[in-house]
Amino acid sequence: MAAHSTDPLHGVTLEMQVNALVARYGWEQLSQRIRINCFKNDPSVKSSLKFLRRTPWARAEVEALYLASLNDDAPAAADNATSDPWANSRNKQS
Repeated sequence: MAAHSTDPLHGVTLEMQVNALVARYGWEQLSQRIRINCFKNDPSVKSSLKFLRRTPWARAEVEALYLASLNDDAPAAADNATSDPWANSRNKQS
């Protein structure tokens, strides 16, 4: 019988987290949310991973933002599925 982990980060690498955050926010907004130089000055996934692996407080902030972004995705996905962004413009024109 295998035990199942309740850790939401189980199986999610730091690289996967950084890539997901960059895809969602972009480097500029990410550097505003987490104020570390590797996100501001010549950012790259490789340099960010090197810094985050050596800096526990920064890694904790990345993990917290990643988890928060997962929680934000559920309502946003539901809203997007039920709403039509062009509906208001069509209603105004008709």
